[in-house]
Amino acid sequence: MKSIKTFKKHFPVKKYGQNFLINKEIIKNIVKKINPNIEQTLVEIGPGLAALTEPISQLLKELIVIEIDCNLLYFLKKQPFYSKLIVFCQDALNFNYTNLFYKKNKLIRIFGNLPYNISTSLIIFLFQHIRVIQDMNFMLQKEVAARLIALPGNKYYGRLSIISQYYCDIKILLNVAPEDFWPIPRVHSIFVNLTPHHNSPYFVYDINILSLITNKAFQNRRKILRHSLKNLFSETTLLNLDINPRLRAENISVFQYCQLANYLYKKNYTKKN
Repeated sequence: MKSIKTFKKHFPVKKYGQNFLINKEIIKNIVKKINPNIEQTLVEIGPGLAALTEPISQLLKELIVIEIDCNLLYFLKKQPFYSKLIVFCQDALNFNYTNLFYKKNKLIRIFGNLPYNISTSLIIFLFQHIRVIQDMNFMLQKEVAARLIALPGNKYYGRLSIISQYYCDIKILLNVAPEDFWPIPRVHSIFVNLTPHHNSPYFVYDINILSLITNKAFQNRRKILRHSLKNLFSETTLLNLDINPRLRAENISVFQYCQLANYLYKKNYTKKN
């Protein structure tokens, strides 16, 4: 395992939001939580200085890594485990994970210590490829993790909570302190697992309609639904769906948002036909 001196030779690039994991015990725990199997297809987003790349590659025939920073790729090329890596110098937000599934003919497992400045956008992007993903294990800013698992009535409950819980079962795996990184971030971190539902408790005909409704509902989360969704649903419609029009967006469950999305889909479908 590399020393802190090794890490400090490589200055983090601010625009990439780089904070390198340095706590050896945390690294061991993360590898244990991921529990890679030699026959699985694993993809690491942002290998950085290989804190996770090195131990996980030792457990696999090959490890796919996506890294946008060319300097870090040059660092990886000098490592003894580089021969096990399949490297993509690419933005993870533009990568075609579905194509990778077809090449390998296996569901893919994705993990990484995500840059905080892209973590939310990346998770939403990955949901577009959810059919080819076995699970995702990510280091996230504590507040982002709180938003993922938040329930109705919680201050962190919002669009990210609803869309994430629609797609996945989400579990907190580890709490990670700022001192476990270099440079030390100003926030605490949490390592989480997102596993796509095998038998989903939710269903919508069109995820774009669910996205539209949650967007309007949370644009001003202090407004009651009668006002925030007035252009989509009448008060009578909300009542008929057993949804209190005087409640705010943060008080409506994922299931109820799915109800709203399906009602709107059927209404629009009826109009077209």
